[in-house]
Amino acid sequence: MKFVHIADMHFDSPFTSLGRIQGLSDIRRLEQRKILKKIIEYIQENNIECLFISGDLYENDYVKQSTIEYINNLFKTIPNTKIYIAPGNHDPYLINSYYMKYEWSNNVHIFKYNLEKIELNNTDIYGYGFSSFYSKGINLNELNLNNEKNNILIMHADLDASKESNEAYNPVSTKDLLMFDYVALGHIHKPKFDTKIVYPGSPISFGFDELGAHGFISGEIKNKEINIEFIPIDEREFKEIKYDISKINSKEELIEKIQELKLNKNDFYKIILIGKRNFEINILEINKLIQINNILKINDKTKINYNLEKIKNENSLKGIYVDLILEKIKELNNEEEINKYLKAIEIGLDSLNNT
Repeated sequence: MKFVHIADMHFDSPFTSLGRIQGLSDIRRLEQRKILKKIIEYIQENNIECLFISGDLYENDYVKQSTIEYINNLFKTIPNTKIYIAPGNHDPYLINSYYMKYEWSNNVHIFKYNLEKIELNNTDIYGYGFSSFYSKGINLNELNLNNEKNNILIMHADLDASKESNEAYNPVSTKDLLMFDYVALGHIHKPKFDTKIVYPGSPISFGFDELGAHGFISGEIKNKEINIEFIPIDEREFKEIKYDISKINSKEELIEKIQELKLNKNDFYKIILIGKRNFEINILEINKLIQINNILKINDKTKINYNLEKIKNENSLKGIYVDLILEKIKELNNEEEINKYLKAIEIGLDSLNNT
């Protein structure tokens, strides 16, 4: 049996990480549509028998009916492909949700909140869906699998997570999944497919915590033997660039250097400033002046370029000022608070140097 496994499409996501650039969120939502269409075309061209969707197909709080209609119309174009959907924490099977009230294509099967088994010729497919935005998980230990058939499990789950949290996302242990021949999971947006327990990741990337290629899994299972391939499909990537500013002496020079960077126009970038700074950095101001639309974030990880130990021993106002703040820093354990005090030293020294 040939299959495609996707998860975490999150249709109609607000894409809050793209808010800096006007209109980019709308573009990304259009790209979600384009990506699903490309996956459906792949299924058509390769005679794929089953499509597994492991949750978070759409955003329950934001999705429009027109988007659901778009998805379903694509499903209708592959009538010979069985589509199995296991709702997740962003698209749970709720009363009045689109899973319940919408009339889906005949080839679509939506798993509900009880573990269910679908029997095919050589394969048994098990599935479980969220019935709310959280799930404490299900008991798999009582299952009696038919070991003469391929056994597949489809669900949205948090692998090897604690079951104690009140905000659980269907925690499940690896050892409980080993009895299956293939486990089609969703929830983690970065691909993880080094075993038969597989997260395909989100086909489209949502932010800088999801660096690298994004796509879907194409696989085949035969006589309990599984072969899978990860196929990249998102034409954009989120990327980070570390930029050392130790030799830069002004805000204007920094902006010029950033705008000279050679960037892929399709990708989104976070610039992380590192090194020792020779001037005060105002990130909000720099963000306003940068004129490159695919630079979405600039983070300041630089360190102050002063010999503070030497300055604090000076018999001067600067020495007293630095000594007082360094003594305060010794009392702190929080890195964010320490950085605030170091920033205060920088601003104070700049002011004293200019008086």
